[in-house]
Amino acid sequence: MPLKVYNSYTRTKEVFTSITPGHAGMYVCGPTVSGESHLGHARPYITFDFIYRYLTYKGYKVRYVRNITDAGHFEEEGKEGEDKVSKKAILEKLEPMELVQKYTNLFHWAMLQFNCVEPSIEPTATGHIVEQITMIEKIINEGYAYEVIGSVYFDLKKYAATHDYGKLSGRVIDDLLETTRELDGQEEKRDKADFALWKSAAPEHIMRWKSPWGDGFPGWHIECSAMATKYLGAEFDIHGGGMDLQFPHHESEIAQSTICNHHTPARYWIHNNMITINGKKMGKSYNNVIKLTELFTGNHPLLTQAFAPMTVRFFILQSHYRSPVDFSSEALVASEKALKRLWEAYEVLKKLPVSMDQEPADASLDVKVLKWINEFDEFMDDDFSTAKILANMFELAPVINGIKDGHIAANALAGTTLVLLQQQFKIYLEDVFGLTHSTGADDNTLQGIMQLLIDIRKEAKTKKDYATSDKIRKQLTTLGIELKDEKDGSMSWNK
Repeated sequence: MPLKVYNSYTRTKEVFTSITPGHAGMYVCGPTVSGESHLGHARPYITFDFIYRYLTYKGYKVRYVRNITDAGHFEEEGKEGEDKVSKKAILEKLEPMELVQKYTNLFHWAMLQFNCVEPSIEPTATGHIVEQITMIEKIINEGYAYEVIGSVYFDLKKYAATHDYGKLSGRVIDDLLETTRELDGQEEKRDKADFALWKSAAPEHIMRWKSPWGDGFPGWHIECSAMATKYLGAEFDIHGGGMDLQFPHHESEIAQSTICNHHTPARYWIHNNMITINGKKMGKSYNNVIKLTELFTGNHPLLTQAFAPMTVRFFILQSHYRSPVDFSSEALVASEKALKRLWEAYEVLKKLPVSMDQEPADASLDVKVLKWINEFDEFMDDDFSTAKILANMFELAPVINGIKDGHIAANALAGTTLVLLQQQFKIYLEDVFGLTHSTGADDNTLQGIMQLLIDIRKEAKTKKDYATSDKIRKQLTTLGIELKDEKDGSMSWNK
């Protein structure tokens, strides 16, 4: 059956038809590397990893572009705006690019732990300033942007008069104009809802580039439009990200790209839902963030133990990507146990002897097993229903274990059915879902986590933040890991 995806832009499931047969272009908004990634960030990257993997399984040659926002993601709290990277660099007393490298490395490390496939292209905002300026110039020439004192704004009211603004997010332009907050520096805009394409940099602003309008830095939205256009063209197949990006980020991307390229950028807009804690979105404003390093070490008040990356990945796969997932330590414990049971059944399945000419001794069971197996593709083709596939796998696990234990006859299933079962379990668990055999922290993961904690502790001691330094050491002691300060200034550990 054909693959159907839920298109956020049309709010309907649609048959996926790529622009170029056999090829698929997918752009996913990547991290803003001004801080460490948390559990909420893990969901989109795991989601679009299994979407990428499934498209590949379907035979598509996928160009997967995921950007790094290393400048320009700012909140307009003042006339000049506030660049998140620049602000955090000052707080951490680092050069902006030193900060960017630190958190980009940390993000890549986390993606490796989750077994996420590397994107085909990973462009950075700062590496595409020229493309952004060129795009802004085109938008100005089209009459949909204006310059004021070195800053450039998109004329949203003019755009909305002739275009279907708000279709993606469901926002109404008149309501938006009425509810937009009054902020310092708004007087330089024609309308409150206009958004910045380029911001003039104050003398003290660290990150700045030359432009036709003076020294400044790009707006957040223009970055993705420029990079998506460069690597995927004026129109491409899939644009992905979390639901929280629908407005204003993706709505703004649609407006910019439509004016600049005379075409809406993506055919299909795919958005994953949020991870919540007690019904609230995970975010700094709610003070409920669980960083990935805290998740992997168990060093957080909401956690009862450390959780392996594969447990977290499995936890996310157990729900449909468009459904909200409410986090709890208990839910992760349950996921850990479920993954262990499922993987043990898979290991048993791989070792079951097969005779291809074997006829099924239990025809009704054989039919039932074939139905469960054949539904794998059917469910995945229905908007990537990973949870339904896992439910079928848990129906199949007792059959597998029953054959091993002798409760079910060894020849109950046809040889061809058993081979198909082995093949499909492997394809989905490993190739599509991206799960690996580790349900606990393996040696490589533990080594990486310990090195990260040592680096954080060294940094804390350098800043004379002895409370954090001592907390790390005490928490590791409770886990049975001894951290030792060596005479040469290095640190070692043993368990």
